[in-house]
Amino acid sequence: MNTYKYKVKGVDYEVEIAEVEGNIAKVNVNGIPFELELQKPINAAKHPTMSKPKVEAPTLTPAAPAVAAAPAPAAPAAPAGAGNPVKAPLPGTIIDVKVQAGQTVAVGETLLVLEAMKMQNNIESDYAGQVTSISVKQGDTVMEGAVLLTIA
Repeated sequence: MNTYKYKVKGVDYEVEIAEVEGNIAKVNVNGIPFELELQKPINAAKHPTMSKPKVEAPTLTPAAPAVAAAPAPAAPAAPAGAGNPVKAPLPGTIIDVKVQAGQTVAVGETLLVLEAMKMQNNIESDYAGQVTSISVKQGDTVMEGAVLLTIA
């Protein structure tokens, strides 16, 4: 799968080309799938058809009960970007990032603040776990559905 990064009028876009067949291209733009119709089919000899990537459904693990137990050895850190994505519910500008990569968060904890239509919206965690990556920084403009950070 080929991935390209574009900037259009100051907005960053990450485009992944999943598959091209004739004049139809299946792409993901900031994690949102689209099917595009090309004006001319791409010459198959020059650009071979790409196979579909294998995507596994994310698994949710229940939160551990609040029972005091003997301390367990530290678990290895999750790889950067692994886990459940937290996506922008609407387009806007990141005003404040309230967490750091590696930080443990609880369900309902405010992760960042997104300004949209002159309103500040707290983006809260739907998952308990550890922040594995943060894809945005203060001042970034994001589109609806853009991955803001991941929690494992």
